[in-house]
Amino acid sequence: MALGRFDGTVSLVTGASRGIGFAIARRLVDEGGSVVITGRRQDALDAAVAELGPAASAVSGRADDAERRAAVFAHITERHGRLDHLVNNTGINPVYGPLTEIDADAARKILEVNVIAALDWTRAALAAGLSRSVVNIASVAGLGASPGIAFYGISKAALVNLTMQLAFELAPAIRVNAVAPAVVKTVFARALYEGHEEEASAAYPLRRLGEPADVAGPVAFLLSDDAAWITGQTLSIDGGAGIRPLT
Repeated sequence: MALGRFDGTVSLVTGASRGIGFAIARRLVDEGGSVVITGRRQDALDAAVAELGPAASAVSGRADDAERRAAVFAHITERHGRLDHLVNNTGINPVYGPLTEIDADAARKILEVNVIAALDWTRAALAAGLSRSVVNIASVAGLGASPGIAFYGISKAALVNLTMQLAFELAPAIRVNAVAPAVVKTVFARALYEGHEEEASAAYPLRRLGEPADVAGPVAFLLSDDAAWITGQTLSIDGGAGIRPLT
């Protein structure tokens, strides 16, 4: 592990009380950074901060709540007086089934949280002095057909394009990239593997599902100066699933 890449920096990670977001926060702290995390449940955030240590703090609230978003940046300004990196990790998928049967209100909510909120967090971070980089957490569901979670995939495809548009508009001052994980063993994704993990893992050349730390490392790379000439890209983190033969 390349310790010290985030010495003296401050990062905001949304949706980070557990799972991928927490693993990213953990990695940034381990590499010398300070982090502010968000999430809906204060008790879960408190537990996460206790594990992350004194370099971490938290503000609770929904990702699409403008008032709570303002409170997060007020906290960052008061506690740190700077913001270097943003990770837009919050995402939802409240529905499962055929795309043609999705409830329109549920579809709107998915777009609101998975796409529009990411743009709103980025705009607010810029207003608060964001100085270096953004990483958006997309999904392989946004890179191809995704039966059962199709509208979630549509929202993540939009997030991939949002990444490119922001990278173009914000260059050269701010780099913006994304990662697109396949199935990672989290509470959020457990319906996709629970009770049949061996069968689910067989679809991957590396013969296992992802762990949150498998995403945290690449995110830390993209945030860091090691990726100083990379912007507008989406990195698939898929255990080799993308190289499977077609026949």
